[in-house]
Amino acid sequence: MSETTRALRSDAERTVRTILEAAERVLSKNPAASMEQIAEAAGVARTTVHRRFASRDALVAALASWATRRFAEAVDAAHPESTPPLVALYQITANVLRVKIDFGYAMGQAMAAAETAGVHADVMERCERLFARAKEAGALRADVDPGWARRVYYALIHDAAQVRDGDPDALAARLVDTLLRGVGTGQGLG
Repeated sequence: MSETTRALRSDAERTVRTILEAAERVLSKNPAASMEQIAEAAGVARTTVHRRFASRDALVAALASWATRRFAEAVDAAHPESTPPLVALYQITANVLRVKIDFGYAMGQAMAAAETAGVHADVMERCERLFARAKEAGALRADVDPGWARRVYYALIHDAAQVRDGDPDALAARLVDTLLRGVGTGQGLG
């Protein structure tokens, strides 16, 4: 691949990212926003948006897919299969909160999109294994169902992302501490 081709591809990727980031900002404030409003927020011509995305629905689908990739990367970055369970739980929480807070509109669309269902199913399986590891390590009481604990955890993350109450790291510490003190053995993060 030539340097010119690489530069053009890199420029196109930056343009798409700029459009997607602008779409998130605009659509989170006004879900009925037009392609023209998104183009204006991105600082590009409307024709540029239409050249990259055939329709508004295609743009929203691309935004949902893009946010879903960020969500999966957030989980991967915590190495939940190899990191000690409580460390992984905290890191996943902080990472996922960042994605859910930064891409709230897109994540809402992603949950409804069939093409992202596989990613969400994979994350759920990984989370189930992490909660089983946490129970085996003694971080969850013996009488706690890991599936129930995972559902409570998901509800806490969802609520925390909706409220957007503070720094994601501090929010993650508070969320994990709340979870562990409610279903844990009494040991908190600190």
